[in-house]
Amino acid sequence: MRENTGGTRERIQAVALELFTEQGYEKTSLREIAERLGVTKAALYYHFKSKDEIVNSFVEDRLRRMDELIEWAATQPATLATRRALISQYADAMFAGELPSVMRFFEQNQTVLKSLSAGMQMRDRMMRLADELCRGDASPQAQLRAALTLFAVHSSWFAIRAPEISEDERKKIALDVADELLAKIAHPD
Repeated sequence: MRENTGGTRERIQAVALELFTEQGYEKTSLREIAERLGVTKAALYYHFKSKDEIVNSFVEDRLRRMDELIEWAATQPATLATRRALISQYADAMFAGELPSVMRFFEQNQTVLKSLSAGMQMRDRMMRLADELCRGDASPQAQLRAALTLFAVHSSWFAIRAPEISEDERKKIALDVADELLAKIAHPD
């Protein structure tokens, strides 16, 4: 029985993500991805012409989710309750499915991502989310707190080095720290 094209693309993404995280983006070749999958390089090229295309493919879903959050936040009042809801929804989205693996990939390949269009798009979305988190308080302190709030969610994947901790516990810790930062961002009167 033949595997469908969508399933093959997902397998390629999963194996590439695994190799990029293990070895690094620059040290991983398309040939190695094909070998681990047990397919020819030509079969891999049918789905992805380059490593950049593979990275872009697993960033697209994340960008879409971030765009939805930004659009939602822009329609809400600039209050602590909105900020808490935004970071909670962001954490839910980032802890879902395969995204923890994507987060580890981003963390371990930051230098490379700066030069890829996917990395630049991620940076843009992160800054827009941070802007929504501090909307109504343009102070440098608020801007830094907003960025650190997002970083609290991201860094929980590598900064919390307790192997026995569950994803739910990790997320709760990240949101508790994020909430401490959000509470200090001024609210428009």
